[in-house]
Amino acid sequence: MTPRRQPTGRATSRSSRPVRACPGPADSVGTVSPSPTHRVAGDAGDAGDAGDAGDAGDAVDAVDAVDAVDAVDAVVVGSGPNGLAAAAVLVRAGHSVHVIEAAPDIGGGTRTEELTVPGLQHDVCSAVHPFGVASPLFADLPLHEHGLAWRYAPVDVAQPLDGGRAGVLHRSLEETAAGMGPDGKRWARTFGPLTARSPELADDILGPLVHVPRHPPALARFGLSAVQSAALVARRWETPEVRGLFAGVAAHVYRPLSQPLTASAGMMFLAMGHRYGWPVAEGGSRAITDALASYVTAAGGTIETGREVASLDDLPPHRVALFDVGPHAFARIAGSRQPARARRAYERYRYGPGAFKVDLAVEGGVPWTNDHVRQAGTVHLGGTFEEVASAEAAIYRGTMPHRPFVLVAQQYLADPGRSVGNVHPVWAYAHVPAGWTGDATEAILDQIERFAPGTRDRVVGMAVRSTTDLARHNPNYVGGDVATGANDPLQLVFRPRVTLHPYDTGIPGTYLCSAATPPGAGVHGMAGHHAAQRALKHLRG
Repeated sequence: MTPRRQPTGRATSRSSRPVRACPGPADSVGTVSPSPTHRVAGDAGDAGDAGDAGDAGDAVDAVDAVDAVDAVDAVVVGSGPNGLAAAAVLVRAGHSVHVIEAAPDIGGGTRTEELTVPGLQHDVCSAVHPFGVASPLFADLPLHEHGLAWRYAPVDVAQPLDGGRAGVLHRSLEETAAGMGPDGKRWARTFGPLTARSPELADDILGPLVHVPRHPPALARFGLSAVQSAALVARRWETPEVRGLFAGVAAHVYRPLSQPLTASAGMMFLAMGHRYGWPVAEGGSRAITDALASYVTAAGGTIETGREVASLDDLPPHRVALFDVGPHAFARIAGSRQPARARRAYERYRYGPGAFKVDLAVEGGVPWTNDHVRQAGTVHLGGTFEEVASAEAAIYRGTMPHRPFVLVAQQYLADPGRSVGNVHPVWAYAHVPAGWTGDATEAILDQIERFAPGTRDRVVGMAVRSTTDLARHNPNYVGGDVATGANDPLQLVFRPRVTLHPYDTGIPGTYLCSAATPPGAGVHGMAGHHAAQRALKHLRG
């Protein structure tokens, strides 16, 4: 049956139906335990500051209330990928762990839901995972035994330009360079050495920036370019296609591309992309946290959903506590128990520009003019380097541009099971000013239509989330900031506060493990891993 077409001139918000965290009846997303993977408790109360989540499935061995939870070595507040990663590290070390989630579902920014057409699987926030597949922690955990599988589109990234041209990124460095004409050799010289040493880079980059490097030569080579502005690095290439491709990847930093350090995101994403690709998780981004939750519960940990933590007094007896929440939220939860200096720093933590999200159900897929773009899992829309730079500078100033930078994901090209017949889920969001309350739906559709005429005629369903909706859906996204904090130079180096121990909250045995801590945003679990290492040190005395 063909889904009924919906008006596309203006999007309407839809409430999202909770989705099972462990997919399918093979429901044990893992082979470790044949029993249901989540031990959960509580009701589906409103999401609070404890973070956000994916359905916990059938409740077994449920705990009726926090007060009934036995004393544990570690309690983790928030079940996003960092919270569950921290829990995984702690249970692997042999400690008892209890995870508390305010939302009715686990997962944070990794949830996958039916937002438009029944059966169509849309990623609610995070969609494509170059750092997930590169994560040292994820590689070290047997997550494949718990249902996690990476899938790849024929083309990793594309940036279309007017006239049917496009900058194209393949996982293969050689294939990418071969399609770049006169810029191919310079691209290979830039990214060849970084790609070869990407595993070493991941060890150093996916952690605090201020640390003793494990691999000094690799980090030094990366740093020579990373400290520069994206605008300066882009001068290495002369064709609009290659410069545009670099701009689209660099724009993930959410800063004016003329500022220092803005080349870092582009260099990092591209080097890792050539080494690991830009994959998606089979079944949706929720499969990542499903696998982590399955690992935690198979090892004896417990997960409780639907319970808000408003104060440290709401925690069960514990030896250490880790919080997958933003600094502002933690300061409220801790109150006067947090030392005044640390609390002031948390309260002053700065958030950056926001995102405005549109999910589309598109019959026959998006009719991109360029054939490579039709095969790309990730598409960056913004035109030339100069156009992208202008749009990013505008949103940083608080001005909504006529043509914003737009990210599009076509996950179904790698994971066809997300589609329903010939109707496909298309994920898109625009960069917008912090806390912007306008409607960017038409601007997003215009950017898609610019490079894919006729798209509007194919849209049969639509769901929209504004900056306000995103913040309501996940309290860590203050003002719609899905990067969980401004990436200005000082905060990029020292987040969430100026200290050599960024996971320490100032309260002994209590740690912050959200994306507001190094290495920042992305589904890689490394913030949780590093915070858990601090907690383990405390547990060892």
